[in-house]
Amino acid sequence: MMGAARWIAVGAAALLLSACASQIDLPTKEAGLRVRMQNSAIAPGNGGELIKADALQPGDILLTSVATVNSFGIRLGTFSPVSHAVLYLGDGVVAEAVGTGVRERGLDALVDDEQMVVAFRLPGVTGAHVDKLRAWSHSQVGTRYNTVGVMLDAPFVLNRRVCELPLIPGAVRLFCVSGFATVQLGASRNDQFFCSQFVLEAYNQAGLPITTTDPRWVSPADLLHMREGDVPSVASSKPLRYIGHLKYNPPPTITADGATTR
Repeated sequence: MMGAARWIAVGAAALLLSACASQIDLPTKEAGLRVRMQNSAIAPGNGGELIKADALQPGDILLTSVATVNSFGIRLGTFSPVSHAVLYLGDGVVAEAVGTGVRERGLDALVDDEQMVVAFRLPGVTGAHVDKLRAWSHSQVGTRYNTVGVMLDAPFVLNRRVCELPLIPGAVRLFCVSGFATVQLGASRNDQFFCSQFVLEAYNQAGLPITTTDPRWVSPADLLHMREGDVPSVASSKPLRYIGHLKYNPPPTITADGATTR
């Protein structure tokens, strides 16, 4: 009995850790009943493409990953290939919230530093929205990083996995995530920012919210799953459109003799 209980516990833990949101699409004239699972795969050759910087527009959201322990920890915890979110302001400049606070820097420097940079676009962004995004981002340069929010987010990321078990309806999933967030993230600051919180708040300030969910609850992985064709963990106002990869270095693979290749 103890052995069976142990295996049940191991199986339950594995299910929770591998949980990914799902969505049931009702039958239409073109297709029958379909169950879609949340998808973290994103790479050129897998429905993607490499692009140049001139394909970007102001307001585009860049999701990135870098070869650091912190980035790896975020990706492992969120089961996602991305760990950072950045706002493109146009004219080769990006704004981002990092450990030293909110800053602006060149797009070229960002691409040089990261292993992967992938661009998404929110439909409906106008020149007026861009002006507000830029003005608010400029005004926040130097604002401190939301360290408390990131520390509180670590257990929240794990606990919310129970909300994302397959076949849980979207409304129930959002209610569940909101419940965990209210309890676990209540002490987080909303006048300091981590990366995805900063991007979402910029859009809120521009009058074009990406989601009605509190920005303190949303990770770069959540933004990734707000793309067209995926299953979001938190509701979005409009699906983000994939624009392309500015940079992609495939992860190393281990051969039979233990060597690593790319």
